[in-house]
Order: sequence, then C-alpha cells, then structure tokens
Amino acid sequence: MTEVIPFAEGQKNLDWLALTDALAAGHGGPRADVADVFLYEGDNTLLNRSAWIAGLGLAIKCATIFPGNKAEGKPAIAGAVNLFSGKDGALEAILDFALVTKWKTAGDSLLAARRLARPDSCKILIVGSGTVGHSLREAYGAAFPQAQFTVWNRSAAGAEALQAAFPDIAVAQDLEAAVKEADIVTSATMTTEPLIKGAWFQPGQHIDLIGAYRPDMREVDDVALQRARVFVDSKETTVGHIGELKIPIAAGTFDAGSIVADYYDLAAFARHRTDEITLFKNGGGAHLDLMTSRYILDAWGRSG
Repeated sequence: MTEVIPFAEGQKNLDWLALTDALAAGHGGPRADVADVFLYEGDNTLLNRSAWIAGLGLAIKCATIFPGNKAEGKPAIAGAVNLFSGKDGALEAILDFALVTKWKTAGDSLLAARRLARPDSCKILIVGSGTVGHSLREAYGAAFPQAQFTVWNRSAAGAEALQAAFPDIAVAQDLEAAVKEADIVTSATMTTEPLIKGAWFQPGQHIDLIGAYRPDMREVDDVALQRARVFVDSKETTVGHIGELKIPIAAGTFDAGSIVADYYDLAAFARHRTDEITLFKNGGGAHLDLMTSRYILDAWGRSG
C-alpha cells in the first residue's frame, strides 16, 4: 500500500533534533548514489534529484522553481517526492513536496550547526524572510531555545511577515551591523551577487549558507570562504554545481582542497577553537531528501 503523506498531518509527529540524528545515522551507512538533472529557461529552473541508498531505498524529487511567481501571488516552488522500497522497488509513499523540502533544508543546516556553532550561541541572524526563513526559525529555535533571533530582508514587508509569525524576532535595518552582532548567521536568499561580506565576520561565528543552488548564485564573497573553515553537506553535489563554491574555485580564489569535510566524514564536523569562524554550505542533495523522506514515513507509521 502506498502512503500519501500531506503537509499538515505529516509534520505533526516530527522533531527537529530527531531529524538531525536520523540524517547523521544515514551518513553512517552506505554512500548514496545520486543523480541531478538541472534544466533552465531564464530565471526558471527544473530540478530533478534522485538518490539510492542501500538499506534506505530510493527517492525521486522533482521541483520547478519560478521566482517570478511571487509577483503574481503564486508559489515559487512546486513539486513532488516519491519514495520507493530498496527491496522490491515498490512505491512506498508519495510525500508532499513542501513537507520534505521544509524539513530537509532546515534540518540539513541544523545538523551542521549542532556540531559547528558554539553551544553558547545566543544571537541568531536569519538573512531572508521567505519560506525557508520561517523553517530556520523553527529549527534553530529547537536547538538553541534561549537564543534571540533577528531577521534582515531586502523588503521591510518580508521581514515584518516573519516577525508576525514569530513575534519574538527583531528586525534589522543594517545587514553589516546585524552580521557583526550575531553568533550564528543563517542565510536563505535568492541573490546571485554576494550579499554577505567576509570582512564583516567576527571570531567564533558560524555561517550557514542555504540560498545559492545554481551555478550562477552566491550569497558570500571570496573573503568569507578564505576566512573560515569551510564544510559542505556533500562535496559531490556542491563543489561542481553551486556558484558559492564553483565560481571562486574556477577563479582561483578558493581551493576545493580547503573544504574540511562533508557529512560522510561527520566526525570532522567539530569546532577546534572558540574563536574560529566556521562556514557550512547547504547544498541539499537528493540523498538528504531520501533520508528525510524515510524519517517522515517512519514517524508517520509510528503515529498510526
């Protein structure tokens, strides 16, 4: 029987910390076989991501990303996730795309932050107030419950919308000042030009980059990569595919060999000194969609 898991009911029994534990466990098993297909037409993207992990099964996630939809009041992203059995190939579940994406994206970053950010981090800046920004407030709030949150967004209306959902969030007017004051900076924007400058970074910070997903997209400049110890979720799905790394590597301003580790070397995800700057690039590969989908289906089954 194929389970159909909708958004609201599907997330009732989910837990952010439990998800990060599931992602960590998934990377302790066999390495994923992944394949990504990107098709572009102007600013629009068709993203098809597939993953196969022995013991966890197979997942296919198909997404359309049309940024211009926002101006017409339409969702910018649409798609679906199919989860298959690794034993007989049967379709086990069809999961709401937004459900998997929400929990995978923020959970991916939270796993890194739980290991790289200072445990006493108490000031968290969210850059970008879209759908992912809302998820980041939930996820980081679970791991850093005493933290004070601030949001910066290009438009005041966007920042105010996030503040309306989470009244304890402060709105920053100056991005540079907000970055300098934060212990953790988590960014999820659609910018193609570096928005956050490495010169603004302060000792002991953790920087979490989510927004860039295309070869022409970057959220930080070269200096940011040069000043930090850099980690990624998957070298295979980030280094040659995402502009955050691909552009400076091609320009010779950053060496791919400087990347400390990805999640398949999770033991290396550790802060060596309290004053060092750590930077994590969230690429959100299909293997993470598979691990997250399996976690959701397991939680769904336990809930009856």
